[in-house]
Amino acid sequence: MPVAKPESSDSRVIAHVDMDCFYVQVEERKQPQLRGLPTAVVQYNEWKGGALIAVSYEARKFGVKRSMRGAEAKEVCPQIQLVQVPVARGKADLNGYRSAGSEVVSILSRRGRCERASIDEVYLDLTDAAETMLAENPPQNLEKIDEEALKSHILGLNNEDGSDVKENVREWINRHNADHRDKLLACGILIVAELRMQVLKETEFTCSAGIAHNKMLAKLASGMNKPAQQTVVPSSSVNGLLNTLPIRKMKQLGGKLGISLQTDMGVNTVGDLLQFPEEKLQERYGINTGTWLWNIARGISGEAVEGRLLPKSHGSGKTFPGPRALKTVPAVQHWLNQLCEELSERLCSDLDQNKRMANTLTLHARAYKSSDSDSQKKFPSKSCPLRYGTGKIQEDAFNLFQAGLREYIGFYGVKTQGSQYSGWGITSLSVSASKIVPIPSGTCSIAKYFHGQSTPHFSSMQSLDNVNAEATLLLPPGSECYSELNSPKAESWIEDTVPDLDLQEQKDLSSSLSKTQDGFTQDISPSLLSGTEGCLEQNQNKQERYITKVEGQFKSEYKERKGKRVKDKGTETPSILELFKSYNPYPFGSSLSQELKKTAQGTGARLTIGHAEENEVGKEEKPMHGSSSRDEGDGRREVWSYNIDEIDPTVMDELPQEIQDEIKAWVQPHKWRPNNNTARRGCSNDANDIILTSETRNVLAFGNLPDLDLAPSSDQASFC
Repeated sequence: MPVAKPESSDSRVIAHVDMDCFYVQVEERKQPQLRGLPTAVVQYNEWKGGALIAVSYEARKFGVKRSMRGAEAKEVCPQIQLVQVPVARGKADLNGYRSAGSEVVSILSRRGRCERASIDEVYLDLTDAAETMLAENPPQNLEKIDEEALKSHILGLNNEDGSDVKENVREWINRHNADHRDKLLACGILIVAELRMQVLKETEFTCSAGIAHNKMLAKLASGMNKPAQQTVVPSSSVNGLLNTLPIRKMKQLGGKLGISLQTDMGVNTVGDLLQFPEEKLQERYGINTGTWLWNIARGISGEAVEGRLLPKSHGSGKTFPGPRALKTVPAVQHWLNQLCEELSERLCSDLDQNKRMANTLTLHARAYKSSDSDSQKKFPSKSCPLRYGTGKIQEDAFNLFQAGLREYIGFYGVKTQGSQYSGWGITSLSVSASKIVPIPSGTCSIAKYFHGQSTPHFSSMQSLDNVNAEATLLLPPGSECYSELNSPKAESWIEDTVPDLDLQEQKDLSSSLSKTQDGFTQDISPSLLSGTEGCLEQNQNKQERYITKVEGQFKSEYKERKGKRVKDKGTETPSILELFKSYNPYPFGSSLSQELKKTAQGTGARLTIGHAEENEVGKEEKPMHGSSSRDEGDGRREVWSYNIDEIDPTVMDELPQEIQDEIKAWVQPHKWRPNNNTARRGCSNDANDIILTSETRNVLAFGNLPDLDLAPSSDQASFC
């Protein structure tokens, strides 16, 4: 239902620009020999020469109308030139006309906020431009006015006395005693005339325009004098325009609401609404619609011109009238696939050129049932989240159709595989993508990630994962257009570039890079997001160049970081091997290998694992076999004791070979015992005990590799 929006108290200048026989003009620009000849653009099919979608003014003089078929037009005007709309996927291809419309929009948007209403019409809010002109160069001071502006039709201007029409327009524009609203409209006349001439110069297209204080009046005025003319609606002429305007000619009153006004209220013109108070209209049609009806009868509309140069949605549809109706599910699926392929192509182009993504897929259809009392029941529209990729859109659209068909004729009446007629027919089918939003500006590629990092990448993948997570959130469900990037090639150059990483670290790095590649949305051509084969083929070379570039940056940066890491190991998280090799548990500078040589020999030696008490020299510690103890007081820590013979040797087999060799050296039978009975600080008095950290205890006892800290904490005990 219509929505009532209060009109702003400030005066506005709104223009509605409508192209003249736009499809014909596009074809005439491609074929100049058609200019001046009766011409029509036809959407061809085998029935009576197809339907006319545009008729030139020369052909209209012969009585040719848009409602005719091609064969009928030939009968009325034998010399008419019928130009066929390009065909793609068995239906009309309008991409050429859309592109031509975009040319016009780019010109019109130079002077004010622009809203593209359709393929060939645009709304302009020229208020700011008019205010600027009024302040800097008011129209009443102009000595020379452009000829095109003097051709304007100003409603309410008396031209019946035989006076010069252009001179009357000049006087109206130059009035010194005009109110502010009319002075703004006078500025609007000059601006719109200039824009229309610029469109003609740059595109060879003519257009007509309506100029008023709101969108509703501007829309009504633009079609009053065509082609290549403009019409102005001053505030004093609003009642004269609306009083005799048929109610069904008003926007949003051509359907059920307009019929109700005619049959229930006896309203035939917009002026007839003036007899009803607002409360009466609200009582009959609700508060919102009643207020809207009361407003339009007085020419009041607060609808704003939205700053939109791009369409709010994309759609693809086709009609199947009469005997061409689709009567089987396979036939419907065939045409759905064609429509979805076109839709996916347009989404891909929008994403590539405008960095926008759609979120909702909707299916619309018109249908009939041959033998049912409820044959007038409408086919329900169905929607779902949009997944990019031709195959996914086709699959989802077909599922939506099946859901709608079950609702339309009943669950048991649907035949999903066979070709037998089931008593229903589809006369119109369309799919659309809506809720289109721009991709956030923060989206970036892996190359920017590598360039922007100031710390090594190989110590932690947390930042890389964050970039991947942010990029992944931008993708619609099911987007898998970068799966081909997760190839053995990526792993191979990681192995060549970082050979000192162990196998698991290489796999982790490769996995993280692959995930991040999936998050590309802008720097690699966004059209890949569509998942279609066409988009992938168009961007394949670009992908390869991009990956090669990233690979070179990756290798160069790694070599630089590798040299830095050798000089400064303390800034990175070491591997478990580096920790064991570089760990120096003795404050007096003795190495682990030297101390191990002093360990007592014996087969009953025990391995004490855990945190040992930092004893005073000569103090005695009593570890419990197979148990743990914790004494109270500062400096006392947990101690675990194991018999060396009880350690499962298979646990060590899972460790890197160098660590295996080192640990086996600790637990092998000892060849001699130290002579002194003095216990070193931090060590057990039992010469057969080796005190390790709790992390190493987990490695030996449970086979768990610990999460190592960057720098050892003070709680870590010494290896004795």
